[in-house]
Amino acid sequence: QVTLVESGGGSVQAEGSLRLSCEASGFVDGTAYCMSWFRQVPGKEREEVACIRSEGSARYADSVKGRFTISQDSAKNTLILEIDSAKPEDTAMYYCAAQVEYGGNCYKSRHAFSYWGQGTQVTVSS
Repeated sequence: QVTLVESGGGSVQAEGSLRLSCEASGFVDGTAYCMSWFRQVPGKEREEVACIRSEGSARYADSVKGRFTISQDSAKNTLILEIDSAKPEDTAMYYCAAQVEYGGNCYKSRHAFSYWGQGTQVTVSS
C-alpha cells in the first residue's frame, strides 16, 4: 500500500520561499513511478504544477516555471517542492501524487494518479 504524507506548508509573504516535502512509502521494488505536486483552490480543478519522472526529468506548469523546483532524494522516498518568488496566486492546497509509469508513460491528468497525500495548505500574502 503506497502512502504519501505531505508537510511544510504554511504562510509566506509574496516573493518569499517555502519548501514542501512528501514522504513516500509502500512503493513496489522494481516498479517505476512518477510523482507530481498538484494544487487546488476551492471551486477550481486540481492542477499539476510539477512532475518528476522515474528517470529524473521534470515538467512544470507554465505558471510556475522558473520559480518552483521539484526534486527527489536518491532513495526516492522523499519528494520536494521548492517554491521561490511566491505569488498570492500560488495560494492553494498542495497535494503529492504518484502513478505507475506503465509503458514508460507519465500522464498529466489527475485521473492517472492512483496515490494521493492528504494535502498541505500554502498561503501567500501580498
